[in-house]
Amino acid sequence: MTVLEREQPVAGPWYEDLEVGHRFDVAPGLTLTDGHAALHQAILGDRLRLPLDAHLCARVTGERALAHPGLVCDVAIGQSTVATQRVIANLFYRGLVLRRAPRIGDTLRTVTEVVALRDTSPKPGRAPTGLAVLRIRTVDQEDRPVLDFHRCAMLPLREEANRPGHADDLDAIPAELPAGALGDLVASWDLDAFRELVPGLHADGVSVGGRYVVEGGDTVTAAPELARLTLNVAAAHTDPGARGQRLVYGGHTIGVALAHATRALPNLVTVAGWRSCDHLAPVAEGDVLRSVVTVEAVTSSGPGALVQLRVETRAAEPVLDWRLVAVMA
Repeated sequence: MTVLEREQPVAGPWYEDLEVGHRFDVAPGLTLTDGHAALHQAILGDRLRLPLDAHLCARVTGERALAHPGLVCDVAIGQSTVATQRVIANLFYRGLVLRRAPRIGDTLRTVTEVVALRDTSPKPGRAPTGLAVLRIRTVDQEDRPVLDFHRCAMLPLREEANRPGHADDLDAIPAELPAGALGDLVASWDLDAFRELVPGLHADGVSVGGRYVVEGGDTVTAAPELARLTLNVAAAHTDPGARGQRLVYGGHTIGVALAHATRALPNLVTVAGWRSCDHLAPVAEGDVLRSVVTVEAVTSSGPGALVQLRVETRAAEPVLDWRLVAVMA
């Protein structure tokens, strides 16, 4: 056998290699550490109080080392990229619910399943592509559910002749979140203590329709580092390839948007879920991102409230339209 015959390409599947029902469970588990938390915060600049303040976190949650929900989501997405190493773009996320709030020291493991496929329409001058909807389920070291959501990725075909003819209805992917599950995330937390210990605006001062324009922008830096930190193996984020430019990982854009939301509403307790998240255009390292945060609904939930926010983020053009549900005291 020659050396050439023994060589094997190391890369993810092409679009036509996928079938509904395919499962990917080979990504390594990742134990969240203080190092992950510090680097994640340094790259994104998020000001969510509980992951930053160990003593406040202990008073509110009973433990000091709460992992940032953005870090948890980024790791789950990164682990799911074993299925999308060839990704061209991520189009949307739907129905993301944090089933529990992991701590520093917890280990996250993710299984990714293909649940829908749709060929894209051929366009002159554009390489053939297809859309794959993935269901991403993440558990901790005790097999307790942490995350369950859908992600839609655009993947290339080897060539036009391989177009398989998939035509699943992607609009059927659910975006609504179970209200009970959102409240359950913080059911054991002392949100009255959060109100007492933290000055400023809380849930009773937030008005539906309130619009916060974050004037100061954030320059996107350390994009490959965030991808590597979260086990993201999508080549587009580390290899310029034929495009001549790396693409910024979608979770990076979302993370900056969340940092803007915590500047607009400094007393967000945590993020409970995402109703939807649409990537409108690619982001490149060096882009300056600016956001507008709008309050769409406020719903009482025990001692606190679930606040539905819309964060619209732009660089030279709109790049993100994100609807999340946050908890306020």
